[in-house]
Amino acid sequence: MNESHISLCYAGNKAVFDGLLLSALSAAAHTSRPLDVHVLTMDLRKQKANYLPFSENQMRILETALRRKNADSRVTCYDLTDLYLRAASRNKNAKNKYTPYAQLRLFLSELAGIPDKVLYLDVDTMCAGDIAPLFDTDIEGYEYAACVDPICKYWIDPHYCNSGVLLLNMPAVRESKLFERVRQLMCERHFAMPDQTALHKLGQRRLYLPRKYNEQSRRMREDTVIKHFCQGIKFYFILPLPLNIKQWQRERVHKRLKIFTFDDIYAEYDGLAAEFDLHD
Repeated sequence: MNESHISLCYAGNKAVFDGLLLSALSAAAHTSRPLDVHVLTMDLRKQKANYLPFSENQMRILETALRRKNADSRVTCYDLTDLYLRAASRNKNAKNKYTPYAQLRLFLSELAGIPDKVLYLDVDTMCAGDIAPLFDTDIEGYEYAACVDPICKYWIDPHYCNSGVLLLNMPAVRESKLFERVRQLMCERHFAMPDQTALHKLGQRRLYLPRKYNEQSRRMREDTVIKHFCQGIKFYFILPLPLNIKQWQRERVHKRLKIFTFDDIYAEYDGLAAEFDLHD
């Protein structure tokens, strides 16, 4: 792979293609470098009707959109249905409040063609700045780099990281069998936040990234590079209430979060929606 490429990884299903497309478009909008996007998906319709894999059409649309930004960008999709199901029968965390697609990143070490360094992003992330400096971060000697979780650091561990943004050193991950051990631990114990907590417990060589690379609060900050639209907390008087607004819920992003940073990306999305059937 040409060193100029930024290698990204996403995981999800057909129902969250809007999130994947918006996130990838935002990444492409802020960097001059081509993107090498690796998409993990699977078919779990027997578990839930809308757990369908990303379609070939959706992957073509994604690659077309990215190549309009940079002709050297590319998209590779991996169907991990068989890999996941073989492990799921022993997995005590196969069913939890989080989508099982989040666990697909734990199979990256089993896949040929994954670059030595890859930036994993949840589909509910948006880039507000150039991710090249993040991708170029030196993680030699580390298994991965991540940002401390601003909420969980208070009630779990001061060093507890959010796994929605992970800069992965794949040779180190394979050498330590980190993902293999995480998958095994998930077969042995139940966790409220399964793979994230297992990764925290077993990851020994972790580089801590600045908050700007995984901003999880309601508001954008001046230096925010990656905004993570993960579930947060809103206080009503003194009562903590869950707040879960995703970037594809545009009206709520505008009205509830007062975030207008990504309006140019929404406009680009609208153009693609007028040109293609995004959900076919």
